[in-house]
Amino acid sequence: MKTKQAFNPYMPSWEYVPDAEPHVVDGRVYVYGSHDLFNGLNFCLGDYVCWSAPLDDLGNWTYHGCIYKREQDPAAPKIRLTNGLAAPDMVQGPDGRFYLYYFMGGTKMISVAVCDEPAGKYEFYGYVKYKDGTPIGKRGEPFQFDPGCLKDDDGRLYMYTGFAFGGNPILLDGSRPTSEGPMWFELDTSDMLTVLSGDELNYLDVLTGEKAKGTPYEEQPFGEASSMRKFNGKYYFIYSSLNSHNLCYAVSDRPTGGFTYGGVLVSCGDIGLPGVPDAKHARMDTGNTHGSLIELNGKYYVFYHRHSNRKQSSRQGCADEIQFVDGKFQQAEMTSCGLNGGPLAGKGHYPAYIACNVYGRNGTRFLSMLKYPLGMCPFLTQKGGDRDEGPSDQYVSNFCTDCTVGFKYFDLRETKEITVNLQGYGDGCAVTVRTQEHGDVICRIPVSTCKQQKGFTGALPAGLGGKEALYFSVEGKGGTFDFVSFDLK
Repeated sequence: MKTKQAFNPYMPSWEYVPDAEPHVVDGRVYVYGSHDLFNGLNFCLGDYVCWSAPLDDLGNWTYHGCIYKREQDPAAPKIRLTNGLAAPDMVQGPDGRFYLYYFMGGTKMISVAVCDEPAGKYEFYGYVKYKDGTPIGKRGEPFQFDPGCLKDDDGRLYMYTGFAFGGNPILLDGSRPTSEGPMWFELDTSDMLTVLSGDELNYLDVLTGEKAKGTPYEEQPFGEASSMRKFNGKYYFIYSSLNSHNLCYAVSDRPTGGFTYGGVLVSCGDIGLPGVPDAKHARMDTGNTHGSLIELNGKYYVFYHRHSNRKQSSRQGCADEIQFVDGKFQQAEMTSCGLNGGPLAGKGHYPAYIACNVYGRNGTRFLSMLKYPLGMCPFLTQKGGDRDEGPSDQYVSNFCTDCTVGFKYFDLRETKEITVNLQGYGDGCAVTVRTQEHGDVICRIPVSTCKQQKGFTGALPAGLGGKEALYFSVEGKGGTFDFVSFDLK
């Protein structure tokens, strides 16, 4: 029974869990991802935590706490800053237990933890290894990274790894690995660790680098973030391309080869959708992405993450419905309503952090590990430190002249007025509201300097529809506010 509307990000605004692998267990969807810190100096510095929601109430997420600590792995390097816990995946073994496959910076191996419950306290179990006991990654193989697992309908278990950002020093441990593409391993389900597919490395025909040139993969070659899902008898390999901001897929009739390029699933800047031809026109600050696909309640959703706080390492999980037609996925757009199953209600209180489009007069940026200068760019941030749960939550800062903050979608058929809740400076300014990104202004709300949060109200016209976007902008010189929330009545 649905008790709450679902937003993006789907977890609380103070939680930073990117790289999501969603799995359904006993009527609940559990999300396994890495764990960033708010304003963290690097990716994946937190221990693994787990959240879940009932399938019939996808806005009502439960926090299960920390499920695994980095120090539980015997190979954990002492220095966490450059050796965090990267993106994991979970699979249930034939013994009924739950196995968490993960990579930790500085180890070169794929580690495994195990638990009797999907979101209980996991214990270290071992390393994925060849039959002679040597862990994969210890024979000089290409870099093992971000394992994705698939337990097939016949009970066979496959693991996929790989990283192809050769020459770019962006790994957790600062190394510069190269790869021919994603690798696959069949594992023995009697111990969930031993490689059955032999000592020779096996590569999927999902291409990267020079091999991708002149092929359908040329525009979106494999980069990282391996994930495998199966729908209607076909295998869908999900990956982040070398463009980094695009989550893509390839499809085959078998799990170990024969893949053909499928397309882009989602861009964390909506790049590729109508009106957004390239990164210069991105609708949100971009960076890397990682996620997967899942069917929930008869609909397909793509899980991915967005970026906040003007840097790459404060990432948050998002999910959006994606259309699946004749075996092909069509690129999803970033929305505010995500897992809600439809537009948000036209009456109620909405935090500004559920914005899905945030950009300034000069567009957006591809983020680095260092914060970019403020300039005329709005951005998502929060007050306080990591995991601070306060009444302010996250908000849009630097909401300034000529910027745009957009939300999709709402049922506005009975909505009569809108109140924007701001704090900042801007005498003689106004907040404009549009339902089309570059359309006519439907409401202009005069605003003024307010050292404490204050609401400013305007009337909406009659005749609005059941699926409308809302785009907010500031007009007038010198306006700079914190955009905290808005109310629809």
